[in-house]
Amino acid sequence: MSTFEGVFVNDPWLQSQFTQVELRKLRTKFISARNQAGTVKIVDLPPVLAKLKPFNEVSSQDEVSRMLGDSYSDLAKDLDFEGFLRVYLNLQARASAKLGTSKTFRTTSSFVKSGATTLRHSISETEKASYVNHINNFLGEDKFLKDFLPIDTATNALFDLAKDGVLLCKLINIAVPGTIDERAINTKKVLNPWERNENHTLCLNSAKAIGCTVVNIGTQDLAEGRPHLLLGLISQIVKIQLLADVDFKKTPELAEMVEDSKEAEELMSLAPEKVLLKWMNYQLKKAGYKKEVTNFSSDLKDGEAYAHLLNVLAPEHGSTKTLETKDPTERAKLIIEQAEKLDCKRYVTSKDIVEGSTNLNLAFVAQIFHQRNGLKVDKAKTTNVLAEMMTDDETTSREERCFRMWINSLGVETHVNNVWEDIRDGWVLLEVLDKLAPGSVTWRLANKPPIKMPFRKVENCNQVVSIGKELNFSLVNVAGNDIVAGNKKLIIAFLWQLMRFSMLQLLKNLRTHGHGKEITDADILQWANKKVKDTGKSGHMDSFKDKRLSDGIFFLELLSAVEKRVVNWGLVTKGETEEDKKLNATYIISVARKLGCSIFLLPEDILEVNPKMILILTASIMYWSLLQKAKVNEDDRPPDEPTVATEEVEGNPAMDEAATDDGGAGTTDKEETVTEEGNS
Repeated sequence: MSTFEGVFVNDPWLQSQFTQVELRKLRTKFISARNQAGTVKIVDLPPVLAKLKPFNEVSSQDEVSRMLGDSYSDLAKDLDFEGFLRVYLNLQARASAKLGTSKTFRTTSSFVKSGATTLRHSISETEKASYVNHINNFLGEDKFLKDFLPIDTATNALFDLAKDGVLLCKLINIAVPGTIDERAINTKKVLNPWERNENHTLCLNSAKAIGCTVVNIGTQDLAEGRPHLLLGLISQIVKIQLLADVDFKKTPELAEMVEDSKEAEELMSLAPEKVLLKWMNYQLKKAGYKKEVTNFSSDLKDGEAYAHLLNVLAPEHGSTKTLETKDPTERAKLIIEQAEKLDCKRYVTSKDIVEGSTNLNLAFVAQIFHQRNGLKVDKAKTTNVLAEMMTDDETTSREERCFRMWINSLGVETHVNNVWEDIRDGWVLLEVLDKLAPGSVTWRLANKPPIKMPFRKVENCNQVVSIGKELNFSLVNVAGNDIVAGNKKLIIAFLWQLMRFSMLQLLKNLRTHGHGKEITDADILQWANKKVKDTGKSGHMDSFKDKRLSDGIFFLELLSAVEKRVVNWGLVTKGETEEDKKLNATYIISVARKLGCSIFLLPEDILEVNPKMILILTASIMYWSLLQKAKVNEDDRPPDEPTVATEEVEGNPAMDEAATDDGGAGTTDKEETVTEEGNS
C-alpha cells in the first residue's frame, strides 16, 4: 500500500524484462488502448505503441500497423496485459533491427531479451567490491546487521541481504545521520511481504529526501534484488556520504580557494564533485603540475596527478619513486600505499585507477580530501568572503534544502546544487513548470544555458512569471528580473506556490474526492480533523499554525487513522519535553515515508510548527489516503488486468514538499510576500 508497490504478471520471465516503472507506464498504455467493448485487440495498438519509445523514434503509426500485420495473422485477437507485453517486446526487437546493428539501441526496458536482441545492464564487479567494503566498514558493528556482516565481495550476497530493505535504510543513515528514525524500520529476522515493502518504501522516500534519483526504481525491484538498480542506488548513497564535507559550511577552509564573495558564490553553485575537481587542481597548481584535471576518469589513468597531489598534501609520505615509475599499474599501487598512510579507506585498486573508473576515483579523491585537504583557515578572509553568503537564517536554509531536493526529485534534466544560484537563469523553473503543467512553456522562446547575456536570462524568467500568472499564482509587482537578481524572498514565495499548485492539482484530480473541484487549504484542514475524529480520538488542529502540533500527537493520530497498523504507539512519547517532541517528530517523518509519502521536511519544521511544511505534510497524508480509496474503486477492472497495489501518478510529484511563510497560498509581492488562506 505505497506509491512504489508493483505491477505483477504471472510469467516470471516476462516480469523480469521490465522495471516496475516501465510496467506501470505500460499498464497505463494498455488500459488506454481499450475499445468500446472494454477489450484490447492487436488492431487497437498502433496509436498507443507509436507514442512509445523506441517506436516514436523510428516508426510512424502506419509503420507500426504494418509491423503488427507482418507479425500477427489475427489482428482481431483479444489481448490480456501479458499478451500486450509480449507484443511490445516483439515490436521492440523489430525496431532495434530497423535502427541497424551498427547503432546502439537504447531500450526502454532494463533487461530485454527477445528473438533478435539480448540487451541487459551489467554491473562493475570492482565497484560492487568497493561498496561492499564500504558497507562492511561502516555497518559492521550495527546491532542488527552484525549477524550478516561482513559481506563476501566475491559473491552476490550484497543483493540478497538488501532484499529486506534494512541494509539500505541503515546505509542512508550513515550517509546523512538522522534521516530515518530507526524505530520505524522493520528489523525482524524474517519479514513478511508487507513489512519488506514498508522498508523499501521508507528507503526510497528517504533516498529522495537526501538527494538520490530514484525515478526508475520501485519497491518490487529492490525486493527482487536487481543488481544494477541496487548498485546504482548504493552508489548514489555512498557518493552523498563521501562528498558531505565538500561544502563551505562544513569546510570553511574552502575560502582559501576564492578571492571574493562572487567567486565563492560561483563555487557554491557547483556540484560537490566539481568543487572537488577545483580543489584538486588548486593543490596541483601548488605542486607545479601543469595539466588540468577535468574528470575522474581518463585524466587520472596515468597516476601522475595523484602522485603530485599526495606529494603536496603529505610530503612526509612522499617519494620520488612514484613519479619515476614508468609502469602505470605499479605507480597506482604506490599511490594507494601512500594514501593508506593518511588513513584513507581503500575505494580503488590499481586496476581501477589505470582503467579510469569514474565512480571509484571520485570516492578515492573524496577520501583524500576528507583526510587531508591541505587548506588553511584564514579567519579574516573566511569572515570577509562568507559573511554576506551565510546570512540565511536556519529556516531559510531548510527551505533552500527542501526546494532543492524537491526539484531534483521531479526528474527534470537539470540538477540543482544551490537553489539561489541555479534558478536565476530561469531554465530550471521552466523545466519544473513544464513538468507540472505540461505544455505551459513555449520552448522556442526559451534560452538554454549556458547563457552569457543577462537579458536572455530575464527573458526566461519573464516567461516563468507569465506562466505563474496563468496558473493564478499571486505575483504582484514581480518581474523576471527579480528572479535573475536572486531575490530570495520572492523566489521562496514563487516556489512555494509552485509546489502547492502541484499538490492541490493532484488532490483535485482524484476521482474519489476532487471530481475536478478546486481543493483549498481549508478542505485539507477539515479532512484531517474529520479523519482523526472518526477514529474516536480527541486530537484537533485549529490551523496549520496551531502550536499544539509541536508535540506530534495529532499527526501520529492522523497517520494511524489512515493506516491503523503503521504507528507503534509503544514508541510514542507524550511530547511534554523538547526531547520527547523531537522523538515524535522524527518518528512522524519516517512513518509517513514508510507509508508512502514523499516528503522533505525536517523534525525542526514540526517542532517549530512551520505552517508551510505542516500544510504539505497534511496534504501528503491526505493524498496517500485518498489514493488508496481510488485503487479500491478500481476493483471492477477485468480479471485479466494485472494486480496493482498502488500506482504512481506519472508526471507529478505525488506528495512532495513545499515552503512559504504560512500555510496559505502565498502572495509574491516586493512589500508583502504572504497572504493567508484557510489558516484562520
